[in-house]
Amino acid sequence: MTPYARSVLDAVDAIPVGKVLAYSDVAEYVGKGTGRTVATVMRHYGGEVPWFRVVRSDGSCAPEVRDRQVALLRADGVPMNGERIDLAKARWDGRS
Repeated sequence: MTPYARSVLDAVDAIPVGKVLAYSDVAEYVGKGTGRTVATVMRHYGGEVPWFRVVRSDGSCAPEVRDRQVALLRADGVPMNGERIDLAKARWDGRS
């Protein structure tokens, strides 16, 4: 695993219960990469961390994991509008 991948996983692991980040937010948080590079890391190693707390920048979930991700987010107490995350309320500010 690369140092970049480890930094992405550490950032995702830091997202508190009830909060989310968009893929691009994670890249900004670690100070490197893009939403796409974060998505690539998550595809390969995301099972090690609460992967479901990373969503698309429009608040939606990827179709291939939508049902499972929505269920996990709801169980986490994430504010949602239907199957879309209310990013105004749910986006983590990067502080504990």
